[in-house]
Amino acid sequence: MATKAKDDIKADIKTLKEDLKTGAREETQRLKDKAAQAQAKLSEKSDEVRQQARGYYDTARVRGREYYDDAAERVDEAQRYITERVQERPVQSTAIALGVGVVIGLLLSGRRR
Repeated sequence: MATKAKDDIKADIKTLKEDLKTGAREETQRLKDKAAQAQAKLSEKSDEVRQQARGYYDTARVRGREYYDDAAERVDEAQRYITERVQERPVQSTAIALGVGVVIGLLLSGRRR
């Protein structure tokens, strides 16, 4: 009778071991599946964010080009205006430039003392 009880216990332990192994394999597979799903979702979100960032970059690039073109046009207009004024009044322009130069020279030389 003791032998039968021992054999039953051994069989129960063996069954329990097999059940634990099976349960561990199933749980491992379930966790692997969840990890694969999480990785797929993360990859999808990453692609969405990348596309959104690319859109923001393209918009900023276009706006930057527009601002640059506008500023370049204004600088060209200012340059043409100044050139016209200097050509209209060369003596007055030279006198003003000389005066500004003298003032800047005095200011800079005054700092050295």
